[in-house]
Amino acid sequence: MADPFEALRLPSPAIDPDPTFAARLRSRVERALALPEGVTVSELTIETAAVGVSAPTSAGTGTAGVAPASVVPYLIVDGARRAIDWYVSALGGRARGEVITMADGRVGHAELELRGSVIYLADESPQSRVTAPRPGAGATVSLTFEVPDVDATVERALFEGALLERPVADNPYGRNAVIRDPFGHRWIISAVTVPVGGPDGGTDPIRQGDLGYVSLWVPDVERAAGFFAAVLGWTYEPQAEGHARQVAGRELHHGLFGGQDRSSLFLCFVVDDMEAAVERVRDAGGQADEPTLEPHGLSAMCVDIEGSRFSLYQPPPGPRGERLAANGVRHGDVSYVTMEVRDSAAVRAFYGAVLGWHFDPGRVEDGWGPADVVPMTGLHGGHEVTTVLPMYRVDDIVAAVARVRAAGGSATDPEQQPYGLTSECVDDQGTRFYLGQH
Repeated sequence: MADPFEALRLPSPAIDPDPTFAARLRSRVERALALPEGVTVSELTIETAAVGVSAPTSAGTGTAGVAPASVVPYLIVDGARRAIDWYVSALGGRARGEVITMADGRVGHAELELRGSVIYLADESPQSRVTAPRPGAGATVSLTFEVPDVDATVERALFEGALLERPVADNPYGRNAVIRDPFGHRWIISAVTVPVGGPDGGTDPIRQGDLGYVSLWVPDVERAAGFFAAVLGWTYEPQAEGHARQVAGRELHHGLFGGQDRSSLFLCFVVDDMEAAVERVRDAGGQADEPTLEPHGLSAMCVDIEGSRFSLYQPPPGPRGERLAANGVRHGDVSYVTMEVRDSAAVRAFYGAVLGWHFDPGRVEDGWGPADVVPMTGLHGGHEVTTVLPMYRVDDIVAAVARVRAAGGSATDPEQQPYGLTSECVDDQGTRFYLGQH
C-alpha cells in the first residue's frame, strides 16, 4: 500500500515574495548594516508605530524621494526618544523609517528628515564606545541648518529649551545664529542661500492645521478697538457700523467681534478638504455647520467637544499663500496662542482627529504644544472654563505695559522667559491677553 504522506505530498513551487514585504525586509537589512559597531541585530526590536515615526514608503528610504546623502551626521544623545520629539517640534523635522530599539530599551538607530536632509541618531552605547556631549564641554562638531526664517527658527528652538550661543545677526556671509540644543549638539542656523522648492524657487505654503484667521471676541467692540489701538497701535480697515472690525496690516489676519458675554480668541483653521474635515469634526463628537462658499474660499462654523466655537477654512484652488512666521513679524502681530481647556486629553484627541495635530509635552504640568503649527500654539488643561488667549508681539514690553495700565487695563511686570520677556494683561473690559518681546 502506498505511503499516504508520499501520495498526498504536493510539490513546492517557487513563488515571488509579496512586494511590500520584500521592500520592508530590504529596508531592515540596510538599516541593520548601518548600525554602529557592537550592536547585535538579534537583540533589536523594530517599532513601526513609534512616536511620530512613519513606516517606509520605498525600499531603503523612510520618506518617499528623500535618500541619505553621501555623508550623514549621526548624533549620539542621552535620551533619543526625547531628542526625536525635540527635533520634530523645535526644528520642524520629520521622523522617517523605523526606530530600532535595543533589548534594554535604548534606541539603537533612528532617522529624521530636516528640510530635505537626513540625520541619524541613537542613544549612547558602551559597546560601540559612543557617548553624548557632556554639559559644559566644548563642541567638537557644528551642524549647519539652512532655513527660510532664521529668527523664527531660533525663537522656536529657544522656546523649546535650546541655549543661545550667538544671537541672530547679519554677517558678510549671511544672516545666522548659533544655538546649543538640549542634548548638547551645536547648530549654526543660517538663512537659505538657494531657492526653496526647486529650481524655480517657491515658498512653503500654508498647511492644514495652521491658523488662517483669528478674531478677538469681546463684549464691546468699539471699546476694545480703542484700547488695542492705544496699546498696540492697531488701525482698522473701513467698514460699515456693526459688531465687527478688521485690524489692518497684521501678519495673521485679525478681527474684533463684539456683543459677547465673555472674551476669547476665535480661531479659524486651514484644512485641505472641507467636506472630509467637517465629517471628522462630527465623528470626533463636535458640531459643524454645512460649508459655505465665501469670497476667500470655503468656510464652516464648528463647535468642539468642550463647547468652544471655531471655524474651518479651505483656500480656493490654485497656489496657496506663504506660510506665516512662527511668532509673528512686527509689533502688534499674534506671536503665540494658548488654549485653556478643561480636559486636555479629550481636546488633544479631538484636534488630533480633526486637524492631524501631534502634541509634545510642554514645560508646565498638563501643558501641550501641537508640533509645527503656525503661529505657535499651546494647550493647557485643568481650567474650569475654556478660553483662548493671544500673545501679541511688542517691540518694547516695558513701554507696552505702561500703555496697558494707562488705558485702564492691568499688566504684570515683565518676566524673563527662555524665549523672551512676557507680561500677563487684562484690558478694561476683562479681556485676558499676553504681551511678548522676543
